[in-house]
Amino acid sequence: MLAGLKRSHEGQVIPRIVFTKGGGLWLEQMERLDCDVLGVDWTVNLARARAPVGGSKALQGNLDPSVLFAPPAQVAEQARKVLDDFGAPHMGAGPGPTHIFNPGHGISQFTPPDHVAALVEAVHGHSRKMRAVAAAG
Repeated sequence: MLAGLKRSHEGQVIPRIVFTKGGGLWLEQMERLDCDVLGVDWTVNLARARAPVGGSKALQGNLDPSVLFAPPAQVAEQARKVLDDFGAPHMGAGPGPTHIFNPGHGISQFTPPDHVAALVEAVHGHSRKMRAVAAAG
C-alpha cells in the first residue's frame, strides 16, 4: 500500500504515516516500512518505542485522549510526561529522532476547549524548554 502512495506533489515531499492501534508490539518490524512516521497509541512508552526505531522514523503520539477530561493542571502534567518519555529532541542537521505530539485517536466532541488550550500551552512551553536545554548541552 505504501508503494502506491504519491511521494511528492509540485516539488513538495508528502510524508507517509503508518498508525496501527496497539502497534507497539511490532515496532521493530514496522521500522522496516517505507514510511516517514510511525504513529503510536497511548499504550506505548515513547522511550521504549524510540529505541528500536532509532533515528530512521519520526514517532507520532501518544497522549491518551481521555486525559483531556482531567483538570487542566493534570492535562499539562501528562503532556509534559509524554514529552519527557520521548527524551531530548533532535537538534542536529539532517534526520534524527523526532516526535510529533498528538492525542491518540483524536479528541471527543465533549472535550472542554480550555483543557485543549492547557494541552497546547503545555506542549509548546515544555518543548521550548527541552530544546533550550538540548541546545545548551
